[in-house]
Amino acid sequence: MFALRRGQSGRMGAARPGPFNLARFADGFVLPRWLRRPARLVSRLGHGDFTPPPFAATIASAVLLSSSGIYGAYVGGHMPAVVQAITARSGFAVDQIRVVGHHETSEIDVLDKLELDGWTSLIGFDADKARDRVASLPWVEVASVRKVYPDTLEVKIEERKPFAIWQNDGQLVVVEKDGRVIAPFSGRRHAALPLVIGFGAAEHAAGFLAGMQKYPELSSRVKGYIRVSDRRWDLRLENGITVKLPENGTDAALADLVKMDREAGLLSRDIAAVDMRLSDRLVVQLTPGAVERREASLKEQAKAAKRGVEKRI
Repeated sequence: MFALRRGQSGRMGAARPGPFNLARFADGFVLPRWLRRPARLVSRLGHGDFTPPPFAATIASAVLLSSSGIYGAYVGGHMPAVVQAITARSGFAVDQIRVVGHHETSEIDVLDKLELDGWTSLIGFDADKARDRVASLPWVEVASVRKVYPDTLEVKIEERKPFAIWQNDGQLVVVEKDGRVIAPFSGRRHAALPLVIGFGAAEHAAGFLAGMQKYPELSSRVKGYIRVSDRRWDLRLENGITVKLPENGTDAALADLVKMDREAGLLSRDIAAVDMRLSDRLVVQLTPGAVERREASLKEQAKAAKRGVEKRI
């Protein structure tokens, strides 16, 4: 109707519309449908025949104050907090948390990394940052945080795999297969892991222990694997015997050691160490008690030999 009147007035020579009549822009111009009602309202305001609805002043004041508050929050950087507060009280507050895949990682530590309070909104919650915080926990290899609307967070964890206990500079830590430190040794479920000792032991343990698997009767008696000068290994057995392996030819030395123990019970004797570092000989070190007994036995043999000589004379 508005455009039609404008066209008719142009043809009939009607008076030019007033300053607030938006139809004066161009002849034959038709406003889009969604602008026609506001245009008619502005036109009526220009002619003075518009009556404001009840409480219009109150509504306008409320809109002005709300707009001012929202703008102030935006300028001051408080919009995320405002969004959190509004959406949390609208039914989107985090109420349930599901943590799966954790064995070594405490749920309390995971909840602490999520940094939730009683009114954290799922809408404004940054799942990517939360995932990075959870992934920073010692045992966590990979983490994911997913929002399940309207009020649930789901945390999935893949943990690092412990391989050995590494003793270095008086400290015990749990390490992965590649030697990376996971966490301090707590003495609980990881007590059955192999103990590797010394500088470089964590990095070289995987290859050496793989070779030891071929001799289970020997590896089952080892209490600790000692890395010496980051070049070779010593074996500390449960009965206190130390086996000094060579720098090269370790596998052949282990095979000879197992063979001698099977045939002569070498590792069950009263000895302190077996030195296999020399390729042409085996050196066995007796314990102090065994040394005393051996000296006493040699003295007794010497006395018996002397008595035998005197009798023949």
